[in-house]
Amino acid sequence: MTTDFSYPHIQMYIAGQWCAGGDGQSAQVLNPATEEVIGQVPLATIADLDRAVEAAVAGFEVWRATPVAQRTAILRDAADRLSARSAQVARVMTTEQGKPLAEARGEVLRVADALRWDADDARRAYGRIIPSAPGTLLSVRREPIGPVAAFTPWNFPAGSPMRKIAAALSAGCSIVIKGSEETPGTVCELVRCFAEAGVPAGVLNLVFGEPAKVSAHLISSPATRLVAFTGSVPVGKLLASAAGAAMKPSIMELGGHAPVIVCEDADPVVAARRAAAAKFANAGQVCTSPSRFLVHESVYEEFTAAFVEAAGALVVGDGREDGVTMGPLANERRLVAMEELVADAAARGAKIRCGGERLDRPGYFFPPTVLTDVPADARIMSEEPFGPIAPIVPFTELDEALRVANSLPYGLAAYGFTRSSATAERLVRGFEAGILSINHCGGSVHEAPSGGVKSSGYGREGGPEGLDAYLVTKRVSHILED
Repeated sequence: MTTDFSYPHIQMYIAGQWCAGGDGQSAQVLNPATEEVIGQVPLATIADLDRAVEAAVAGFEVWRATPVAQRTAILRDAADRLSARSAQVARVMTTEQGKPLAEARGEVLRVADALRWDADDARRAYGRIIPSAPGTLLSVRREPIGPVAAFTPWNFPAGSPMRKIAAALSAGCSIVIKGSEETPGTVCELVRCFAEAGVPAGVLNLVFGEPAKVSAHLISSPATRLVAFTGSVPVGKLLASAAGAAMKPSIMELGGHAPVIVCEDADPVVAARRAAAAKFANAGQVCTSPSRFLVHESVYEEFTAAFVEAAGALVVGDGREDGVTMGPLANERRLVAMEELVADAAARGAKIRCGGERLDRPGYFFPPTVLTDVPADARIMSEEPFGPIAPIVPFTELDEALRVANSLPYGLAAYGFTRSSATAERLVRGFEAGILSINHCGGSVHEAPSGGVKSSGYGREGGPEGLDAYLVTKRVSHILED
């Protein structure tokens, strides 16, 4: 582990200037691998939020009038700066969030590519001319919606903020984004790249603060025109309700409890290895993480053995150290939640095949945990774990597995393993989810949309659909006169 590193000084970014909170209030930032205080994050006052919104209003007028080719060049410059600093930004991310350095750097490089993709795709936000009556020009135009209020969580300190920032700025909008107070350093590094690339003052504003106060004020402001949120279902429902009361469109990328169905014709060892790799990435703190494993009874034992072996091969530790493949949980809250879910399942008869208890060391470490013989009424079968716990249960008929998979109010991601194209099609048609992977557990990609159904939210991020919410479709009917 290298020592030539210091955690950055955290500030907000408003109207093109780095600043502290107006009343000097701040909160501690902790390293989850050591529980040490590594910094302070400023907390915005109402006056700070008003300044940020005012800046976004002024910045929007400048940015929307900037030719799209010039906007694209600036955003591509920001992406190049971020790529060049990927190792540095990854170390900031690992220090404040815990994931291994390789995962952190991969995240940084992916979001830089996502920014390039959005910037280029904005040049294809075409309108159209519609055939009409003689002397009439009927057209459809696509225009930026206006200042955006965005809110992001701690599990992907670069990925979540960049999805909002990249889409908003590519579409020609300005944005006020509230980063996570637990992982503020990474988003500060992202914003620094945009500022140095020449994004005009006011176009991109970064604040931190007490979540309920910040969200209520930004959403209710008449100046903000779109609400974009990634986070839990309960908080998403509150923000969506507030946005609805203000008659504002919103994008809600909320939680899930992703089922995995392993069919009888699947290769159980391959399925187990691929599923385990996805399950324990980011210590399971991923909204699309596979989290309920429904395995056909004929391959159940072989799948379980291979899954337990893969879990046991992971090296848990400080993400800054060489060889570590799974870091700590992000905070004490997640650690307590894991203990409660395991205790509940065990009390109801589940078997703990590996893991199950927090590690006896400083930091928020919980090992990869596999549960079998899990009854349907165990909390882990209906509550999103958002951590490294994998319940595995057998099934007999595929229709029953699909019924169980779809029985919860969530519908973000789902996964299936089969060597039959006909069975794959049954899974595709049968799963109620916005994101579906067959024979792998891949993550999001910037060229295709991601989003959920049911209580997992609405709207899409990524792909051509990712810009839709940030654009207004305007119909223009023009009577031509001499």
